Amino acid sequence: MIFRINPINQHRLTATISAAAIALSLAACGGGSTTTGSSPSPAGDTAASPGASPVAATGTGGPTKLALASDVGLTAAGASFPAPLYQRWFQDFNQINPKVQINYQSVGSGAGVEQFTKGTVDFGASDTGMKDEEIAKVPADKGVILLPMTAGSIVLGYNLPDVPELKLPRDVYTEIFLGKITKWNDPKIAAANPGVNLPDQNITVVQRSDGSGTTAVFTKHLSAISPEWKSAVGDGKTVQWPVGVGAKGNEGVTAQILQTVGSIGYIEYGYAKNNNVKFAALQNKAGTFVVPTDESASQALATVPLPENLRVSIEDPEGAQSYPIVTYTWMLVPKTVADPNKAKAIEAMVEYGLNEGQKVSSELGYVPLPQNVREKVAAAADGISPEYKIEVAK
Repeated sequence: MIFRINPINQHRLTATISAAAIALSLAACGGGSTTTGSSPSPAGDTAASPGASPVAATGTGGPTKLALASDVGLTAAGASFPAPLYQRWFQDFNQINPKVQINYQSVGSGAGVEQFTKGTVDFGASDTGMKDEEIAKVPADKGVILLPMTAGSIVLGYNLPDVPELKLPRDVYTEIFLGKITKWNDPKIAAANPGVNLPDQNITVVQRSDGSGTTAVFTKHLSAISPEWKSAVGDGKTVQWPVGVGAKGNEGVTAQILQTVGSIGYIEYGYAKNNNVKFAALQNKAGTFVVPTDESASQALATVPLPENLRVSIEDPEGAQSYPIVTYTWMLVPKTVADPNKAKAIEAMVEYGLNEGQKVSSELGYVPLPQNVREKVAAAADGISPEYKIEVAK
C-alpha cells in the first residue's frame, strides 16, 4: 500500500516552520493535507489473495466488513485542531479498507464549514458546533449531522528558554491577550511564579489569522471569564485582536512560537506535545492551577452533558481539577448521500473513529470519548446508509 502526502497546503507550513520543528508532527499526521489510498486491485476485489472470499468483521479492527461495489474517494476539509488525529485515523482505516481513499485538508474550521456547505467536500470538520444559521445554509437535500469525534485541550504555549514551568492566573492571561500586560517580568506574572527567573522581555502574542474553531473556543472562554474581553473583543472564529502577530492554523501558530523567543500563543495540546512546546498551567474556575491531562480534560467535559443535538460549548468548566479550556471537535457529515458506496464508506469511517480511533487519541494528545458519547454519535450517524450498521465496542 502507498500513502501519498499531497502538498496542497504546503505553503501553510513552509512559510512559517522549519523542518526540524515539524518533524514530530509530520511523523504523526502527514502534514497539512493527507491522501490515503492504494492502487486498485484487479476486478475491484479487496486486498486478499486471488479468489479469496470476503471476510466479515465487527468493524473494530482486522478484516473489513465494508463491502463496496467500487473504489471510493472521499474529500474532507476543516479544523486543524484534530488534523493530526484524523490523518492518523484515515491512514489506518485505509490499511483495513484499501478501496477507500480519504483526503483531509487542514484549512481551519471556518473554511471547513464553508466548503461543506458549498458541497465541494464530502464531509467537513469544525471545532465548534455549527450555529442554526449556518445549518440553515446547507442544501435541504443534503442536510448535516454534527458528530463530536474527539476532544482536546487548548493550551497557552510559550517560548522562554530559562522558564521550564509557568503559572498564569485567569486575569493575567486575559490581560496578555488584551495587550495590557506586555512584559514577561510584569508584577502580576511574577506574583504567580515566585522564584522563577522571568526575563525583562517583551511578550509577543501569536494568534490565528484564519477562520478558526480553536479561536472560537478560546475567545468564548475569555469572554466567559472577562467582561472586558467580552465587550471589547467578543468571540468567534475570527475576531479583531487587540495585539499580536497572526499565523495560519495550529501548525502556523506552533511554528511561530517555536521560532520566537518571548512568544505566547494558543494551540491544541497535541501540537504542543508533539513539537515540544512548553505550555502554562492555567488557573481554573475553582482557583486551581491545572495542566492538561486526559483526566483534567475529561473532568471538564463531564461538567456539561452532551445534548441530543450533540452541540455543546464548555466555556468555563466547574470542578477543582478541571482544565479550563476544553472542547469537543465535530465532523460535519451529510444526512443524505446520493452515492450508496460513499454513504457506506462514511459510516464505516465514523465507526472506525469511534472504536479503533479512540485507542490512539491519548498518544497524539487528544481525549478519548466516554462510552455514552460514542454511543450517541453512532446512533446519530447510523442512518446515513441503510446498508451499513455501526457497532460500538464496549
